Amino acid sequence: MNLAQNISEGINSIKANILRTILTGLIIAIGITSLVGMLTAVDGIRSEIDSSLSNLGANSFDVNSRFSGRRNMNGRREKSFEPVDFNEAIRFKEMYDFPSTTTIYTRASGTAEIKYGNKKTNPNISITGGDENYFAIKGVNIESGRNFSSLEIQYGNYVCILGTEVVKALFEEGEDPLNKTVKFYGNNYRVIGLLEEKGGFGGDTEEDRNIVIPLLNAKRLDRRGSMRYSITTMIENPENIDYAMGEATGLMRQIRGDKIGEEDSFEVVRSDSVTEALDNMTNGLRMGGFGIGAVTLLGAAIGLMNIMMVTVTERTREIGVRKALGATPKKILRQFLVESIVICQMGGIAGAILGIIVGNIMANFLGGAFVIPWVWITVGLVICVIVGVVSGYIPAKRAAALDPIESLRFE
Repeated sequence: MNLAQNISEGINSIKANILRTILTGLIIAIGITSLVGMLTAVDGIRSEIDSSLSNLGANSFDVNSRFSGRRNMNGRREKSFEPVDFNEAIRFKEMYDFPSTTTIYTRASGTAEIKYGNKKTNPNISITGGDENYFAIKGVNIESGRNFSSLEIQYGNYVCILGTEVVKALFEEGEDPLNKTVKFYGNNYRVIGLLEEKGGFGGDTEEDRNIVIPLLNAKRLDRRGSMRYSITTMIENPENIDYAMGEATGLMRQIRGDKIGEEDSFEVVRSDSVTEALDNMTNGLRMGGFGIGAVTLLGAAIGLMNIMMVTVTERTREIGVRKALGATPKKILRQFLVESIVICQMGGIAGAILGIIVGNIMANFLGGAFVIPWVWITVGLVICVIVGVVSGYIPAKRAAALDPIESLRFE
């Protein structure tokens, strides 16, 4: 028999034992569902995070405070450094002459309580101080209203731009928050803009619970002088990123007074290093998902092998008849291997479909995007062939080795 005839014969044999086939296929389907489902969920979450971080491309870098004070391998405490302060950040922005756009920002609080009339938010609102370039460089869109004016930035006026979660907590549905006055830390702020909803992992992001105020105004909230100021610079040509970072490092060493031969008292890092860290994290999740799916498939393979062994025993007389009619051991071996692979592929296709559905439900629940992982579907179906061959080989070998005379006598 050729391959097409083997497949046809395998399908007829499957139809003759439909309940057993369904149960066997379910074992394989569960294994493929766990494999494809978990990897689909990871890819969906990754796709959404990639979209959120798309603004942090290869043409920007950050200048941050550097903190140490930890003990090294020899038990000695490493040198600690003072954070980048307001004046140093302003000097950098004014003196950095490489073709670029720079923003300075700081986190004034992460536990603020905002009031409007007789309503107030939970004490989990973030207050961010930013300048006129903050929204463009950090990829934060203003849905309605406007950005800070140059005068508001210069004088640190009491104006603010609200995130969507703050708006939902303080204002009625359909009420326009623009030009209304909200209060926090004892000061009244006029609302001049509303941020676009970000959403994201878990369905909520800190950006949606954020209020942005002028940088100088945020500095006034720093009663203890402990705020850390960060700088992000976006250059025009990504190919010049290394040179631009070198220029920034030299300028910042000058501003900070770092002496020749001393290590930098700050950090200059590419913004896309966030994406690199994300790659490492998602690769780890993929490996974990693949490992869990592989263990499930191992159990499915053992179950399939057991069922194929029972099938060989039940069809011993049939095998004897085939051999009496001229079927060679090679053809018997191929026949049972094809049956095993067909069962695996049926279960694999069902598992791949279920995996896409389950994986996207998980990703959607965690704030991810909808994806169809063609790569993982292909991998899953290839694995099904391998599982079918491995699980079916021993039973098929046993069937091929049966003595035709003894097989015909089998009851």
